[in-house]
Amino acid sequence: MRLPDTAHTSRPWRVHQIARGFELEDVWSLPTPGGPDDFPRLVRQIAASDPLRSFPVVARALWDLRDRIGELLGWDDPDESPGVPTLRGRLPADLRDAPAGPEFGALPATPLYLTNDEFAAEGANRTVHGVMHIGWVPDGVGGYRGQLAVLVKPNGLFGRFYMAAIKPFRYLIVYPALMRMIGRDWRGRDRPGTKKGEPG
Repeated sequence: MRLPDTAHTSRPWRVHQIARGFELEDVWSLPTPGGPDDFPRLVRQIAASDPLRSFPVVARALWDLRDRIGELLGWDDPDESPGVPTLRGRLPADLRDAPAGPEFGALPATPLYLTNDEFAAEGANRTVHGVMHIGWVPDGVGGYRGQLAVLVKPNGLFGRFYMAAIKPFRYLIVYPALMRMIGRDWRGRDRPGTKKGEPG
């Protein structure tokens, strides 16, 4: 479920200072009910996710099309990078010296920092510099749940045009598929043969 911006901006997340100059694109409630100690499990699950394997056919095709176009036009080529400095240079000492969190298996993101209730990762290409922020928040009924925020800094006019052009596809196809994937993987943790504390 999409949330108002205040669901992110009203919380004392450390990302507010680290991602200064970025725009808040989206805030989402994740279908991941749990207890106070379940956040590391969610972080591991997100880092291990692979939309090209888990998304339904239409969303998977759209994701694959974006990858192919990006490869064709050099949007994601490291040799054609926009020269965007990593946000790790903005981290305070306690976050910079601590483990940043698990590496991503399939998603084009690099972990920035991990705390007991926050995880942030960044990715940059010729269109946009983005930050994915995962938080662990009280759900109002005695439990906890995940919360996803996406922060972006478009790369010039082309980046803004690109973000506007893909917005309908993100809301109609990508985000619904993403929420279903996250919820399915979270519920799968308790099925037979899945160890407690590991994603299914």
